[in-house]
Amino acid sequence: MVDPLERWRALGLPDKPDYAGLLTYAGMPYTQDPAELRGVDVAIVGAPVDDLVSDRPGARFAPRAIRAASCPPGPHLEAKVDALAELRVVDFGDAPVVPAAPEASRRAIEATVRQVVEAGAIPVVLGGDHSIGYPDVRAIAPHVDGRVGIIHLDRHLDIQERDMDERMHTTPWFHATNIPNAPPANLVQMGIGGWYGSRPGVKVARERETTVLTITDIEEVGVEKAAEVALEVAWKDADAVYLSFDIDSVDAGFVPGTGSPEPGGLLPREALKLLRLIAREGICGMEVVEVAPPYDVSDMTAQLACRAVMDVLGTLVAEGKLGSRKREQADVDEAGSPDQA
Repeated sequence: MVDPLERWRALGLPDKPDYAGLLTYAGMPYTQDPAELRGVDVAIVGAPVDDLVSDRPGARFAPRAIRAASCPPGPHLEAKVDALAELRVVDFGDAPVVPAAPEASRRAIEATVRQVVEAGAIPVVLGGDHSIGYPDVRAIAPHVDGRVGIIHLDRHLDIQERDMDERMHTTPWFHATNIPNAPPANLVQMGIGGWYGSRPGVKVARERETTVLTITDIEEVGVEKAAEVALEVAWKDADAVYLSFDIDSVDAGFVPGTGSPEPGGLLPREALKLLRLIAREGICGMEVVEVAPPYDVSDMTAQLACRAVMDVLGTLVAEGKLGSRKREQADVDEAGSPDQA
């Protein structure tokens, strides 16, 4: 495992400039060896693909941009948590995708995410376009003993079967909800709306009876109630929930760096609050998709993507779902169990 701070620590320095050294997520140790994932809480995986976007390409550059925007964070004053100090996080590098070969790339993403799950860590996947949702869930679902719920923040449904006769970034949830233990009854799609929608997607969502909370729904009932509804549906008879955050669910004025911008979406604070409320119940994995650095301004879209990941990880720590607090509680429970009496 490579420590990005090694040269600075050799000089007795506790830190390095954010712009120097090996580029890993939040300066975390880097490895491509699955054996080094044992004992890790979270593994960051890059999925640099955008061959299947229907409009503007550029999301293939997102994993690198999000890593660059993820200067090592410290403690969060409001949440009262220092997530990276309490978690064992590694950057597992990028899946070995193949340009212009979408099926090969999907297989590579699935295989890489599966290595993380098999090691007992939670995968956080940095897309890439939204087509990665299908291989991500396909990698996780076989390792869940029961149903998998999916909570999907987006301005678009992304649930039609095909787009221009291909399984594109507009189709992941059609195929993911064909996985036997990831049924459409446990899929919640939040923030949907605008004029850049899909007639086939609307038809499929209605036929499969997925739960769709439009941006108007969220505005009318409030973020807290919307999160409550989403959690109730996603967790109904489920044993795990997967979280998919499409950056274009946020109003285009705040995230110019995305391939399918849609005005009228969530405010950044609303999106982050939704993510935190969802993460309080625990997740089995997370993806952040559709950041397109060629259209970004001052890295603001990549920064929000990084902040989304950190807010989710911080919530998992604060709620005792992951990290040292969870391990400490497990030790207490084991010491006090009848078998130990």
